Order: sequence, then structure tokens, then C-alpha cells
Amino acid sequence: MNDSPNIMTAPIVVAAGGTGGHLFPAQALAAEMVKRGRKIVLITDNRGEGFSQRFPNADIRHIRAATFAGAGVVGRISAAVKIVLGIYDAIRVLRQTKPRVVIGFGGYPSFPTMVAAMVCGVRRCVHEQNAILGRVNKVIATRINLIASTFGPFEDVSASVNQKVVVTGNPLRDPIIAQAQSPYPEISESGELNLLVFGGSQGARVFSDVVPDALRLLPDSMRNRLRVVQQARPEDVARVEDAFQQSGIAADVSAFFEDMARRISESHLIVCRSGASTVCEIAAIGRPAIFVPLPTAMDDHQTVNASFLAAKGGGWLMRQNAMTAEALAGRIIDLFHNPEELRSAAAEARSSGRTQATSYLADVLEDVEARRPVRGPQMMETGAVGSGNPGRAVRP
Repeated sequence: MNDSPNIMTAPIVVAAGGTGGHLFPAQALAAEMVKRGRKIVLITDNRGEGFSQRFPNADIRHIRAATFAGAGVVGRISAAVKIVLGIYDAIRVLRQTKPRVVIGFGGYPSFPTMVAAMVCGVRRCVHEQNAILGRVNKVIATRINLIASTFGPFEDVSASVNQKVVVTGNPLRDPIIAQAQSPYPEISESGELNLLVFGGSQGARVFSDVVPDALRLLPDSMRNRLRVVQQARPEDVARVEDAFQQSGIAADVSAFFEDMARRISESHLIVCRSGASTVCEIAAIGRPAIFVPLPTAMDDHQTVNASFLAAKGGGWLMRQNAMTAEALAGRIIDLFHNPEELRSAAAEARSSGRTQATSYLADVLEDVEARRPVRGPQMMETGAVGSGNPGRAVRP
């Protein structure tokens, strides 16, 4: 399979779980590779069907996949059978398409494909979106040629694994990149105050429960200037709209916003979760945010993601169990009364953004595929960001 005569005719295989956090960066990379004249094969599970329109030029293959998480004895046996069948499915796809390289974006549906690549002798990379190496990526880390990282080296892995890490950032979609140079909107004494609230591709119920009550506690002079855009779960949209109407707050509430990049750009302040894509998109555009990490996120990775910007002054961390209506209202009042603090946080966030992440990752992937020294911007040799040698040869 590695003896294909022409690299440019061999497809790039992308393996990603069926959620936005995994598929959005995969989508960005796939679009970049198509621009470079490459064919894309996307391997995902059935959950990825809803995202298929985001890969218009890809050959999309669905495989069987499962997770052991939360399963009893019978569930674990069933999951093991599905995983084995998924590996068989993926081996069949790789033998049909004959790629030279496979890149996984994490999530349990990527596991069978990465194992299949090992079986078939195909070169393999993974991209880790979060500041903590995910469970699937950690399991296969010792058998991977290179690990692309959003934030840097990982504290909970061996030195030999960190030596495989190149810092690329998180691939960004074109609409986000298009807004990356937009200036922070001015805040005047009587002008509108734009607040954006969102909780990932499915919204966050806690924001629907707490945010309307918090904004109702704002002083009239501030509440009358407020313009809210809030993403909510479909079943919560009507009650959130009603709560804002009862408080006299102008609000646009929806289960999904196609133009999220523009909404981020127009905001003065954001309240959101801290998945890797969210943190990186906010940093790229440069907007201040109150990050409320998902408390059930595996290994608490959303807290570590949020800390990346909060430590640099680009945002603020608020634990969900501390996010009462009174606490959130107090924080918002303080920030809107101090526009200079908001402007400063916006600038710090933007300084941490990596708008070239997609092209960096594409370069790295091509280098691994061609077995040549990596061109990535920051290769990890000793565990400090940027301390490595960008020209170090890729492992065979």
C-alpha cells in the first residue's frame, strides 16, 4: 500500500469521531488538502452522517464503532465486537483506496481506522485538539509516527511520546479565518452591548437555566443596551425567548447559528464552554470570554483548555457549580463597566490565536506521508514549546 507510484494520486484518509469537536478541524484540514489537489476519504461512524455536507468533495465511508465508557459486562462485550468489526471495515477501506497516510482526530470512531492503518502499514498521524491527550490518542500514541497538538506538549505522557509532538494549533474553518482581522467593536457610553452565549454544537442547558435570570439582574441602564445572541437546545429555545421577552431584553435565540464566525466577531463579551475548537476560534478572532468548562468532560480537559487563554489574560474561568445567576450577573456588570479590561482581554486572546494552523497541519501531514523532515513550526524535543528542531526527521 505504501508503494503507490504517485503520492498526489493517493488519497488522504481522515478518521474522526461523529461530533463537531472532532469533525470541524477535520473539515478544515480536508478543505485545505482539496485546495492542494488531494483526494479525501473520510472514515467516521454513523453519527457523522449529519456532517457529511461539510465534506462536499470527500469519499465518506461509515464503519462500526463503539465505546466501553459506561457499559456493563454485556455492553462491553457488544462494544468489543463492534470495534473488531470496525477494524475489519476500515482495513477493507484502506485496501480499496490505497492511501499513504492516515490522520486521526480522536473520538472512539477513529480508533478502528488507526488500528487498521497499523495493520496495513500505512503511515499515521493524530491531531489532538485538547490540552490533554484524549483516551483514544493516548492508547495508540506509541504506534503513531507524529502527534500534532493544538496547545503544546502533554503533561501526562512519557517523554518518548512528547518527542513525537509538533505544535500546529487547531485547524480553523474559513469563515473564522475571514474574521480574524476584524477589530474589536467599540463600546460607547450609550451604545449597544453585544453578548454571545453558546455551548457547543448542542447548546448547553445550564446556560438556558442561568443566563436569562442573570441578565434580568443587570441594572436597567445596562439591560436596555444589551443585545443577546444565545444558542440553546431546541427544546429550550421557546422558554429562553420568553424569559428574555419578560425581562425586556433584545435577544436572538436559536438552536444553531450558521454564521457563528460573524456572531463571535460582533460580540463584546462571550459566555461559552471551552472545547478546543471554541477556545481556538475565539482566540483567532480575538474576543473576551467567560469560559464555563463542561464538568463531565473526560479528564476535565475543558478546564485545561480554558486555562490556556485565562492564564494569558484572554478570558476568565468560571466553574459551572459557581455559576449562579447572581455570580454571573456580577461578573458581567463588572466587565461592561470596564471596557478597557474587555479590550485588553480581546487583544490577549488574539495574540494567542494560530490562524495558520490548517496550513501548518497540512504541511506536517505531507511531510509524514513523504517521509521527509517535518516543516512544522514548533517541534517538541525537550518538552518546552518551540525548543525542538523543526527539521528533525520523521520516524519511519
